[in-house]
Amino acid sequence: MRRIVKNTIDKVRIVEVGLRDGLQNEKMIVPTNVKVELLKRLSVSGLKSIEVGSFVSPKWVPQMADTDILCKYIEKQKRTYTGDKRLNTNGICYSVLTPNKIGLEKALLWNGINEVAIFGAASEKFSKKNINCSIDESLDRFEPMVNYAILNGKRVRGYVSCVLGCPFEGEVDPKKVADVTKKMLDMGCYEVSLGDTIGAGSNGTTAKLLEYLINKEKIPASVLAGHFHDTGGQALSNIRVALQYGVRTIDSSVSGLGGCPYAGEEASGNVATEDVLYMLKEMGLETGVNINKILEASNYIDRVLGRKKVK
Repeated sequence: MRRIVKNTIDKVRIVEVGLRDGLQNEKMIVPTNVKVELLKRLSVSGLKSIEVGSFVSPKWVPQMADTDILCKYIEKQKRTYTGDKRLNTNGICYSVLTPNKIGLEKALLWNGINEVAIFGAASEKFSKKNINCSIDESLDRFEPMVNYAILNGKRVRGYVSCVLGCPFEGEVDPKKVADVTKKMLDMGCYEVSLGDTIGAGSNGTTAKLLEYLINKEKIPASVLAGHFHDTGGQALSNIRVALQYGVRTIDSSVSGLGGCPYAGEEASGNVATEDVLYMLKEMGLETGVNINKILEASNYIDRVLGRKKVK
């Protein structure tokens, strides 16, 4: 097993995706006031990156229909505290997912949103199922969006789905992951999050993928993030492998909420933010996040959703 790669500042950045990737897969439509309360709780936890929602068609993902209301809340708070809605004085990067030009235009209306995200896949069948086009077609569609977002002062993050397995194709070739990742970086994404969308990954497959991306394809670990689902209970173990390869950005979801609505019944939720924080603390890695605040947020959303934690 590889040793943990030490950085000059050995700190791990947590990207909280519960409000988007978490709640988008809930069967019930979570009330807007509950989302606002969850956003407030997450925003005082020390998190520096929070994904707020997604500007997708409510017809396909009705749980995200009120994303603009959350954006409005963020902007109002920033005006209240700073008098200048362009300033992000609390140091939190708020982001939204933008699957198309219409979604991007909506995101650009909000100065409180610092970042937008695009998403592709390493699986052709998943790409067609998820966004109704091929991988190449999706990248061609996203390139002008990335340029436009950057010109309008937004950073752009990329997601690649199914990097360790696809519900329709099975095993995914690391070369396909590398190709999509490189194209996203080349078009201007500052970072690409590698998504184990159905939680198919293991220590061996995660190491194989990262060995290929980082050591063979020479993609720096500093521009990669890990996004692991916990279907087989391997998410934390896979995160350890990612850390060993120098990855220092991890996506997680408060209380382990959610997942992709197109990934099938076998795909469970994301890895829980609180579990990631416990593990990183044990490993001596800093995050700047108050785990007690995250646990409070986790307990809050569990009560609302009627979820019971497994002991």
